[in-house]
Amino acid sequence: MKKQKMRWQVLNMADISACPNVFASLKGIADVISLPAKQRKLLEKIHEFDVYFASLHVQMNREVLERASHLRVIATPSTGLDHIDITFARQRGVAILSLTQDTEFLEKITATAEMTWALLLATVRRLPWAFAAAKQGDWARDRFRGWQLSGKTLGILGYGRLGRMVAEYGKAFRMRVLTWDIRKVTPADGVELVSFERLLRESDVLSIHIHLTDENRGLINSKALAKMKNGAILINTSRGGLVDEEAFLQALLSGHLGGAGLDVIDGEWRDDLEQHPLIRYVNAHENLVISPHVGGVTFESQKMTLEYTVERLMGYLVSLC
Repeated sequence: MKKQKMRWQVLNMADISACPNVFASLKGIADVISLPAKQRKLLEKIHEFDVYFASLHVQMNREVLERASHLRVIATPSTGLDHIDITFARQRGVAILSLTQDTEFLEKITATAEMTWALLLATVRRLPWAFAAAKQGDWARDRFRGWQLSGKTLGILGYGRLGRMVAEYGKAFRMRVLTWDIRKVTPADGVELVSFERLLRESDVLSIHIHLTDENRGLINSKALAKMKNGAILINTSRGGLVDEEAFLQALLSGHLGGAGLDVIDGEWRDDLEQHPLIRYVNAHENLVISPHVGGVTFESQKMTLEYTVERLMGYLVSLC
């Protein structure tokens, strides 16, 4: 049954600074209130709104959804959905608009694939620590000796949109490229489709490009890490929950992993992130690079995804009137 109402009430917690006027198209049918992305504020205010425009910095979890008495739709300008309790939202009849299946549109967004390569180069060339030394006038070239990528094997875990992009970067850097995907995929020329076991065993660099699900949570666990080459590099720009972080830290400490570059960690919503085991580790060691989930955060990508998500939301709300 379609809902008849004069104006929709929209709560926005996404950072729209890349496109400040993005909600202009909703003026005729909705009132948009933008608030800072704070979990407590979301919990306090959600009952007043029909629509939630999501931020990755807070969780639309069961506790929030139980208070969302008027909520009809959640719009999120993201492909990952681990900031939303999808199952409970759907049980409550709340629609979810995301970018997950919008393949044609997403082909235009290369930011996360580019960030993958930035993390890889920073890790293998030890750039964060070399930069810190250079700022102090410490010109210790040999102390920051790194590895070249040419001739190494790049393993792509997940050959979807981002996996395909990163595979092409690997080829441009003269790497041998392997991939594994749970789906039936046809890789491009110069990319070899292999088993998961072989991917782990032969990759000098393993880059993760799969969505987090209940089935693959902790997929990169102690058993998987043990099968990887001694000194291999792990790159993750997908979701932190795909990696068993305790086993991962042990692999870094032992030297079995030569290094890692992460744009995501498990528990990004913690209030005490400075106490997160990976954050504590990175402050005392020089084989891990962490960035604060900025893979998709470019002026171009954010403007495009915000505009596209608002356009989809507009269409959805009009269909309900």
